[in-house]
Parts: sequence; C-alpha cells; structure tokens
Amino acid sequence: MSTLSADTTQVLAQAADWLESGRRVALATVIATWGSSPRPVGSQMAVNDTGAMAGSVSGGCIEGAVVHEAMAALQDGEPRLLQFGVTNEMAWEVGLACGGQVQVYVEPVT
Repeated sequence: MSTLSADTTQVLAQAADWLESGRRVALATVIATWGSSPRPVGSQMAVNDTGAMAGSVSGGCIEGAVVHEAMAALQDGEPRLLQFGVTNEMAWEVGLACGGQVQVYVEPVT
C-alpha cells in the first residue's frame, strides 16, 4: 500500500468516525497541481464542524484557508473549488526555489 493510499484511508476513516458520532464533515481533495506542490493530486483532508482536521492538502502552507472554506461549506452546503499559487518570480522573493499552483475541491459530506 502506498503512502497516499494509507493517508487517504486514515482520513476517510476519521471522517466516517466523525459522521457516526453526529459531527458534520467536509472533505478537501487536491485535484490538480502545477510546478512545485507539497502534496500530490489525491491528497485529502477532512474537517469537522468544530474545526478539527485529519490529513493534509498542503503540508501546512494553505491548510488554514482550506479549513476556513470547509467550515463555510458546512454552513451553506455548497462545494468550493480553491486555487492557490505563487509565480516563479514571487517564489524567489519569498525564498522558494520555484513557483507552483494547487487546486483543492472542498465539499460537505452527507
């Protein structure tokens, strides 16, 4: 079993546990990446209605924004397509070797 598969299994198991205990849950999934990206396509993070999270979609650099959008999705029931990125030029300014982009789909789970 690959690391991604093990990670995904753990995230989905935690989401199922939250749902079974009566919590509302949103699932965030990396659906596309370009250039440098800390997590591959298919990486997932579950967020419950208290803000607890399991898994990762970025290794930390965009997690806060994804949690915020997940909480909003739980409130209005609407999925979101999020895009984060930095150009190659901006990457050098903040001390990174290269730029990149990541798209994350966030959806409430029912």
